[in-house]
Amino acid sequence: MSGCSCTGSCESSSTAVSPRYRRVLWVALVLNAVMFFVEIGGGLQSGSVSLLADAVDFAGDAANYGLSLAVLSMGLAWRARAAWVKGVTMGVYGILVLAKTAWAASLGIPPEPMTMGLVALLALAVNVGVAIMLYAWRNGDANMRSVWLCSRNDAIGNVAVALAALGVFGTGSAWPDLLVAGVMATLALTASVTVVRHARAELVLAVPLH
Repeated sequence: MSGCSCTGSCESSSTAVSPRYRRVLWVALVLNAVMFFVEIGGGLQSGSVSLLADAVDFAGDAANYGLSLAVLSMGLAWRARAAWVKGVTMGVYGILVLAKTAWAASLGIPPEPMTMGLVALLALAVNVGVAIMLYAWRNGDANMRSVWLCSRNDAIGNVAVALAALGVFGTGSAWPDLLVAGVMATLALTASVTVVRHARAELVLAVPLH
């Protein structure tokens, strides 16, 4: 990163407000908003819990990108507070997915694998593209790191959903879909802890300065 010697956190405001980074966030916001509606439709049509979970994640990511854009020009303390909010949001998402998975497991109805797989592959292409665009800022401040973690986890989740579709097709069981939904929830909870800890550490450094 230009003008930054740190490896885990960076307070360079010039990097945070660079026009290129702002453009990347806008593109990511629009793509995530579009994919929310695509996956909601695909999840409802196929009956896939993991697709519905991923759709909610797309909505949360779109909101998070908007929040990141809102605080780009602000100081480290405000960017850290935004990251804390996003970290907590990821944690709530993980808990909700676990609850939805448990409910779906009690029903035991397998999803339709073809729709599930095609939508998952489309989502994967979108998230890989966003992750590549954000890669240069993966070691920035807590706000930047939270954005990168969201994109990385989303791409991993999409691969898992596509594999789950193959599993459902091969076994005729709902368990591959439910298993992936559980893994996605765990990723969200893990990322939540990482981002919240990073944000709290930055707040400790930044708040006394204000």
